Amino acid sequence: MSVPRRRLRGIAAAALAAGLVLSAAACSASDGDSGEGGQSTIVLQYFGSPGFDAAVAAFQSANPDIKVDAQNMGELKDFTPKLNQWLATGQGAGDVVMLEEGTLLGYLETPDKWTNLLDLGAASLEADFLPYKWANGFTADKSKLVGLGTDIGGLAMCYRTDLFQKAGLPTARDEVSKLWPTWEQYAATGKRFKESDAVKDVAWIDTATAVMQPYIMQNSQTWFYDTNNNYIVEQNPIVREAWDFGLQMASDGLTGKLQRWQPDWNAAFANAAFATVPCPAWMTGSIAERAGDAGKGKWDIATIPGGSGNWGGSYLAIPEQSKNKEAAYKLLTYLTGKDGELSSYKEKGNMPSNVKALDDPAFKDSTNEYFSNAPTGEIFGASAKSLKPIYLGPKHQGIWENHFETEMRNAEQGKKTSDEAWAKAVADGKKLAEG
Repeated sequence: MSVPRRRLRGIAAAALAAGLVLSAAACSASDGDSGEGGQSTIVLQYFGSPGFDAAVAAFQSANPDIKVDAQNMGELKDFTPKLNQWLATGQGAGDVVMLEEGTLLGYLETPDKWTNLLDLGAASLEADFLPYKWANGFTADKSKLVGLGTDIGGLAMCYRTDLFQKAGLPTARDEVSKLWPTWEQYAATGKRFKESDAVKDVAWIDTATAVMQPYIMQNSQTWFYDTNNNYIVEQNPIVREAWDFGLQMASDGLTGKLQRWQPDWNAAFANAAFATVPCPAWMTGSIAERAGDAGKGKWDIATIPGGSGNWGGSYLAIPEQSKNKEAAYKLLTYLTGKDGELSSYKEKGNMPSNVKALDDPAFKDSTNEYFSNAPTGEIFGASAKSLKPIYLGPKHQGIWENHFETEMRNAEQGKKTSDEAWAKAVADGKKLAEG
């Protein structure tokens, strides 16, 4: 459809005006302006549900000269392109921003965009963090510390006790854990579950793609890249093994064929549409949020098949464009310190990467009322002790979300064969990795 040139000029003018408004709003994100009474305003930008509310309130109470403008930027997929644009233009990014482990290495390749936390005194904090979490915040030459760790994604399996009971399966978490020491036994238990007419309309797991991350994290030291950042997915048999395993579960009628983080997936929690979901620590907050009050006491937590692993976990960093780095650093170190990370854990279940928080009884002895009073500190803490993090390359998250997860879902939903989807994912992933 053609558009008259006069209208095009009008549209362009309106777009320019809107862009100026957005640019002005973006510029204010880290302009260092003072708030009321001479306060410094620090903008904190994050994605998802990291549980910062109470910690930010406590920080502001202890630091009345600093006002925190906490901005929830939506899900990771929503925040990433905005942050990339702000970094490229040199304006718009917050004073403290959240980086997910799957995007971190990409940002470490542009160290000039980030403040060196070592220059602000972070070297003294090394002993406060899990060794791998501390090490991963550095640039490749180890000269610049870009981020300090917030949470880690120690793994477990969350399940609906009411649905297990209907299907004639045990419901006590210790007995449930014994059902699936391996992923093969997990799938076999799913077949037992589906044999019950009482749950014939309920899926065993939300989606085939949910298996990929824990399975690979447990069984490989790399994923799409080797440690020299070469794209090696075709040479990594574990990735295809996980892909085939997840899609076999789909073929066996065990998956809900849902797309994570979408409205149907959200509604499926509220409607008790599936019985189990691989559950990194941060997922407990997401489940409680989506399943709501009706799900309280109907969920519990067992061990993950395979016994351990990590899925997710983030960092906080200070963009170089920040105009108030000292105040930003004070906020960053509070949120990643013992009290800040325990507050986040209490609020949303995000598991600390700060060892002082991990060793504190507030974590170690904790239970989760929503999840049938499961001893979450014990469950996730045990997972963390045997955690062996794997290497994720600079464009990992984009390769996963935009290509492999998308194509695996196409195969799960019958839009492509597994081989067709795999070939497409491999080829498109390569273009992104090497582009």
